[in-house]
Amino acid sequence: MADKLKAPIMILIVLILVSLFFAGGIFSILQKERAKNLDLREELENVKIEQRTAQTKLEDSKKMLSALEVKLQDAQGQIDALARDLEQEKSAKLQASAQAEQLKMDLEKQKSLSSDLENKLTLAQEEVKKTQDLLNGLDSQKTELETKIKDLEAKVQQAQEQGVELGKIVVNPEGTETAEAISEGEKTGARVLNLEGKVLVVNKDYNFVVINLGSKDGIGIGNIFSVYQDNKYLGDVKVEKVHDSMAAADFASVDMKDKVNEGDKVVQKTK
Repeated sequence: MADKLKAPIMILIVLILVSLFFAGGIFSILQKERAKNLDLREELENVKIEQRTAQTKLEDSKKMLSALEVKLQDAQGQIDALARDLEQEKSAKLQASAQAEQLKMDLEKQKSLSSDLENKLTLAQEEVKKTQDLLNGLDSQKTELETKIKDLEAKVQQAQEQGVELGKIVVNPEGTETAEAISEGEKTGARVLNLEGKVLVVNKDYNFVVINLGSKDGIGIGNIFSVYQDNKYLGDVKVEKVHDSMAAADFASVDMKDKVNEGDKVVQKTK
């Protein structure tokens, strides 16, 4: 009987020991879990604290970002304003450059015009001097011709006093006199002399010449003269203005102005 009781007791003891062992293990596990839970709670609290801190920082960052966005918008507005000002300044600079270039061109043009006017003035002065010299020469020739004409008139008067009837007296280009005396008995077969002279001036701008024959030589408006150069016929000129010892005659053709020279011979054409 004792042996029978001993076996259940041993089993009970073993079960108690096993229960104690499991209980101890479970307690140990529970302690560890508790400690772990405490740690987790502490970590969770820390995380919450960090989260709140991060949230605060996030809010501050949002505020700062909003402020930066406002500043960025202001900066962008200033940049846009500066860009517009820069564009206006570029446009104004281009306009100023164009105006400066135009002024430079106008200045060069004025300089050119001034130079041309100075050249024209110089040429005009030279032309005036040449014209004055020509007039002085013409006056001298006029005086010489008047003297020769007076001499011819004296010879005519002398011949008439001697009873000789003279024909027409002609003054040639060199100013020498030629006369054909025709007596009453010699009228038959008499020769008619053509008046001769020379070209004093050729004006190509206005297409006329001045010849050394005038009203004192019997020249009248409308008289026609043939022009010769080294005995070569060049064309005709028609008297338009007459002075005492010279006359102005227009070219019959425009191309004559490039052919006729001073000193060429002119011969009056007879009708």
